[in-house]
Amino acid sequence: MPAETFLALLVYAFVTSITPGPNNLMLLASGVNFGFIRTVPHMLGIGFGFLLLLLGVGFGLGAVLSAFPAFHLLLKIAGGAYLLYLSWRVAMSRSMDNGDSGGARPMSFWEAVAFQWVNPKAWVMAFTAMAVYTSPEAPFISMLLISAAFALVNLPCVSSWAGFGTALRQFLADPARLKWFNIAMGLMLAATVWPMLR
Repeated sequence: MPAETFLALLVYAFVTSITPGPNNLMLLASGVNFGFIRTVPHMLGIGFGFLLLLLGVGFGLGAVLSAFPAFHLLLKIAGGAYLLYLSWRVAMSRSMDNGDSGGARPMSFWEAVAFQWVNPKAWVMAFTAMAVYTSPEAPFISMLLISAAFALVNLPCVSSWAGFGTALRQFLADPARLKWFNIAMGLMLAATVWPMLR
């Protein structure tokens, strides 16, 4: 892959990883509600789960979905339902947790890994990256470079969202502010379902 193509790929990976979407909105809310350290497994799970999804698409999962539209529809319905469930959980959260209560908890590493497989933005990112940047002359090397590009930018991007949420903790320590913040985050997360249903 020529250097200028890899640079374009890095820009694509950065822009798609830093812009709002289900992962980043949940990390923002998690940073506010649980703090940065307790959100780390969630962040790492996003990176690992997306890498698996990216490789799955590169090795032919996209062709399987095209060949079986019913499976693709089922994946969209499951993803939409799970996003709405997560939206409800975020919107109904009413108190910050510092790890000393048995109540709400941040998303675990494996939950975040699994979520990538029903995350509509992750699928669009993976399909587009593989379609645009895979070279027919060296498909395996291309897939490795695409994976490397996303691995380089993913953690810094998702960390910034969790970090921003953590920075808001003091301001949102007021229960009324926290309530309306979580409701707004829940509604925005629910709104990400709309594009995948069209």
